[in-house]
Amino acid sequence: MSDTEIKTGLPEPWTIRYSKSKKREYFFNPDDKKSQWEAPEGTDESQLHQYLKENPLRVRCLHILIKHSGSRRPVSSRINSKITIDKEEAIKELQEIHDKLMSQDDSKKGQFEAIAKERSDCSSFKRGGDLGWFGKGEMQPPFEKAAFALKVGEISDIVETDSGVHIIKRVA
Repeated sequence: MSDTEIKTGLPEPWTIRYSKSKKREYFFNPDDKKSQWEAPEGTDESQLHQYLKENPLRVRCLHILIKHSGSRRPVSSRINSKITIDKEEAIKELQEIHDKLMSQDDSKKGQFEAIAKERSDCSSFKRGGDLGWFGKGEMQPPFEKAAFALKVGEISDIVETDSGVHIIKRVA
């Protein structure tokens, strides 16, 4: 058995890809460029299911973004004004928010969304920071790495991107 087969349950050289238009996985053979919706013949279905459970192709996250004067677009979507705080101030403020979220009990689960609506500089503030579903390659690399590393319900440490500083909560 090859490493790919052990890992995904797929026979060599098949790989799993994600169709953005159909919003589902498909299977691709790089040798003959063939793709198909059904798992290829010889797939270990239980192993494939376990692999997809442990290695999602897409996730759904909420986030709180605090922009700073060095952000690639230093304008807040929430208040539609130029950002003047520096990176250190943004990190300090976001760390205080993170500490508050991490110290709360399970009865205050909606707190993340409320804080995002009140403070996030991303246009997603209107939806409580909800970014919806996204797959690999759709977000800035540090954000994607952190989001895919989280388990459902977990909140990340501070993540820095060109957009600013974020904390991320994976919800699915």
